[in-house]
Amino acid sequence: MSVRIRLTRFGSKKNPYYRIVVANSRAPRDGKYIDRIGVYDPKREPSVMEVDRDKALDWLKKGAKPTESVKKIFEKINLKSS
Repeated sequence: MSVRIRLTRFGSKKNPYYRIVVANSRAPRDGKYIDRIGVYDPKREPSVMEVDRDKALDWLKKGAKPTESVKKIFEKINLKSS
């Protein structure tokens, strides 16, 4: 089972709000997830990026791979995976 750290979309039409979750790579985008580790709200000014650093680092150490969009969020908040 491959585990990914990715975004799950919430919010209404044209008003996206995302949760940063740890999920099985085969699960649907808005389906079941293992753990919620943060939120991302791109519509606010400035964008809201809240991540539980301890949980994120723990999952990265366990081998979870972040998606490209989550990697960019981690870079913006200075969260290093190694």
